[in-house]
Formats: sequence, structure tokens, C-alpha cells
Amino acid sequence: MRITRSWVPALPTTSRLAGALAAVAMSAAVAGCGTGATARVVGLAEVPLPSGAQVMTHVRSCDRGANPYCAEQLVVVAPALRTATALETSEKQLLASRGWTTTQGADGHQKAADSPGHELRLYYATAYDDLLGIDSNWIQRAVPISHSLSNAIFDRAPAISIMLVRGSS
Repeated sequence: MRITRSWVPALPTTSRLAGALAAVAMSAAVAGCGTGATARVVGLAEVPLPSGAQVMTHVRSCDRGANPYCAEQLVVVAPALRTATALETSEKQLLASRGWTTTQGADGHQKAADSPGHELRLYYATAYDDLLGIDSNWIQRAVPISHSLSNAIFDRAPAISIMLVRGSS
């Protein structure tokens, strides 16, 4: 079958084509702004840490599913404190002093707090309690976090696991 000119739609002029391409590009640029995936990203600077606490391991994990988000996963140690429970209590007191409200964690061993305005949620637990949750498949953490928590226990370091996500859910 031979296609004649009458079967082919008229092509737009060069200026119309350029205008159409510019409109598509502008639409894509505007769609990329606003409340897209970048608005759901959290940063390490948003994690409140007690005085003397140090980040031993830091992993950003992202879920690209229907409700994409990124989480900051940390293992925090405080060499000046004697126990992980003391570090966990210091974290709880710091969050309360900054207006965070206490909520239920993902399992019975975790604690959680929502930031003022409920834009951020922070989960935290002692190294032992989070490893128990990981081993029991109650929670999931990145492999480097699990290894770091295990190493902290073997080193007898006062350590807690922290995960910060955007939103309260």
C-alpha cells in the first residue's frame, strides 16, 4: 500500500513545532517542582542529637513506590554515657524539650516522636532493642545499620538506632 500525501496529516511549521516543544518542556519543569519526591526528602541536619552523641553510621534509604519517601537511618553512640538506655533517655528528653510529641514506635521496643507540626517522625531504640526487632522481622533496617548495631553491642558501646522520616504515619 502506498501512502499518498493526502493520508499524512499536515506537519506544523517550524515555529509552531518549536513553540509546542517549549510548552512541553515548561510543563515538565513545572511538574518537577512543588510537592514532588524532593519535598519528602529529609536530611541528617534534621535529626536532633543529645550533647556528646556522635553518628557512627548513616544510611539514606528511599522507597520509590506509590508514596515515595526517603529516611535517614543512623546508629548513634555517646561514649560519655554508661548505657544505651541512658542515651535513649537523653534523646527522649531532648525531643521533649524541642516540642516533639511522643508516639508509638513500629514495635513494642521502639519509641517514636513527631516533630512540632507533625512534618517529621523519628523512631529510636537501643541497639539491642532494634536488633531484636530486625531479627524478629518486626522492622527493617539497611544492612550497614544492622552490622553497626551489632558491632556496638560487641564493643559494649552505648548506642541507639534512629530513623527519621517525613510525615507521621
